[in-house]
Amino acid sequence: MVMAGESQFHVLAVDDSIIDRKIIQTLLKTLSYQVTTVDSGAKALEFLGLHQDDTTNPNTPSPPNNHQEVEVNLVITDYCMPGMTGYDLLKKIKESSLRNMPVVIMSSENVPSRITRCLEEGAEEFFLKPVRLSDLSKLRPLMLKTKLKDQNQKQEEKTAFQSPKQQQVEQKQQPSNDDKGKAIDEGLSPEKKN
Repeated sequence: MVMAGESQFHVLAVDDSIIDRKIIQTLLKTLSYQVTTVDSGAKALEFLGLHQDDTTNPNTPSPPNNHQEVEVNLVITDYCMPGMTGYDLLKKIKESSLRNMPVVIMSSENVPSRITRCLEEGAEEFFLKPVRLSDLSKLRPLMLKTKLKDQNQKQEEKTAFQSPKQQQVEQKQQPSNDDKGKAIDEGLSPEKKN
């Protein structure tokens, strides 16, 4: 069963090869993902609203943020690209406010030290090209896990600002797991139970 919103996961695909970008885009769309493609790490950072140059003076005002207001759930990037490698992009994302965003690296070269280095730096997966549909089917659980973490974090932040009285009222309004279990045993949904 596909939940609302789940089918609209947004993946940012980064590859300097137009052919590889089109292949990844087609495969991701087959899995019902929204896809944005860019041809460099710098453009990926720009799309994500991150600055490529970490050496900017903090006292200097930032340029206006012109990236699209679209939530990206995962970045999949080629390793070997001119300018900024996929590994460099991974590091920049993991050092930013988007550190929890899943990043997947792909490469046509099977270099064990490269794979290990990327995974140790925080890549969720490392795919060898040509990437197959079966590889990309591993992405949904990564995005679901991150989405649930984000929702839990937002709930914790919301609860932290509530008074103890507000927390008690909210807890009473939510059916407990025991109530849900009883409702299922009785053949009723928890929402229908009075």
